Order: sequence, then structure tokens, then C-alpha cells
Amino acid sequence: MAQASSRTRVRRKADAAANDAAAEDRSQRERAFADIRRRILENELPAGVQMLETEVADMLGMSRTPVREALIRLAEEGLVEIRPRHGMRVKPVSPDDMREIYDVLTSLEATAASLAAAHGLPPAELAALDRSVADMDKALKREDLKAWANADERFHDLLVAGSGNKRLRDIVATMRDQAHRARMSTLTLRPLPTESNEDHRAVVEAIRDRDPDAAFAAHHHHRQRSGAMLVELLTRLGLGAI
Repeated sequence: MAQASSRTRVRRKADAAANDAAAEDRSQRERAFADIRRRILENELPAGVQMLETEVADMLGMSRTPVREALIRLAEEGLVEIRPRHGMRVKPVSPDDMREIYDVLTSLEATAASLAAAHGLPPAELAALDRSVADMDKALKREDLKAWANADERFHDLLVAGSGNKRLRDIVATMRDQAHRARMSTLTLRPLPTESNEDHRAVVEAIRDRDPDAAFAAHHHHRQRSGAMLVELLTRLGLGAI
């Protein structure tokens, strides 16, 4: 009986150790994926950068195995391409890519605005949208485009969340992540986005008035114009041809 009990304890310790090791492996993979992805989206690793797998591992301070698995996931998302014996290359965002992304964003975010207006938003959520627009106004007065971009991103997050549609929210999040690099790389190359702030105000007022058609039209116009400007900049400056 004592021997059986001892064997059970040993087996449990071994199982616990294996579970801890597996959890650590998952943690390393997730950390590698999140860290590399953040660096790409924030243009810390800009389009065209090539790195060996060992260089990426050294940059993150971890082994090559979780890095390799993270790069495979990033390749599936279209952010990098894996090059045999040459590691990875950060893929550029082409004008055609951006045109397709904004087609999706324009349609789905306008639908989100319409849904939010149709069922109405509670005062706290309307106030959060108002604060985002106010923060954008303040940022433009200081000509702080990074602060403006942060407030703009918060506005769009709140708007899509207000739709109450989780699937729509998930799809938009993926598309917006892919557009983020191009937006940040062209942020200082475009005119001050004062019209964008007015567009946001119109969307909030339409939602407050419970007018789905007006909310849809205002946001559709905003996203369509923003997308056209971004595609034009990428094309004119050749930023997607790296």
C-alpha cells in the first residue's frame, strides 16, 4: 500500500512538472507572438526588415522554438513572410491591400454605427464617445498626431463595441490591426485631420438621435474618404513597394 501511495505521489509530481513545462512553453509562444506583432504594428520593425530566426530570438531574449512558432502565426496573418535560410521579412502593406481592407472597414464600421443608433447607447457610452472626440480636438490643437491617433483608435473601438455584435467586432479588429501600420507610417504625411473630427462628431450625434441611416451615412463617408487618402499616399510615395 505504501509503495502504491509513493508511486502515485511520484506520478503526480511528474504530471505537475509536465503541465508546468507545457504552460511555460505556451506562455513563451504567446509572448513571442505578441511582442513581434506589436513591434510590426508600431513600425518598430518596419516593412522590408529582414531578420534571421536567431536574431529575433536574441532580440526577445528567448529560444528559437517559440520564435519559430510565433513567426508561423504571423505569416498566417500576412504580416511576415518566412524565407528559408533567411529567417523572416516584414511584409509591406500595398495600396491594393489597403484598398481591400478599407472596403471591409467602411462597410462593417458603418453597419456598427447604424446598429448602435438603432438600439441606442446608454449615457456612459455616449459620454465615452464624446470624450474621445474632445481628446482628438485637444490633440490637434497641440498638433500632437500620436495623441490624436490614440484617441481616434479609442473612438473606433467604442463605436464597434456599441454595435453589440461580437463577430463584427472581431472581424473589424483584425482589419484595423492590418491597417494600423500604414496609418502610423503616413500620419505625418497627411494634412491635419480636422475633417475627421467633424465626421466623428456627426456620427455621435446621429447615434444620440437614434437615427441609424444618418449614423451609417456619416461613418461610411468618413471611412471611405480616409481610405482613399491612405491609398493615394501609399501609391504616390511608394510606401507599399518595399
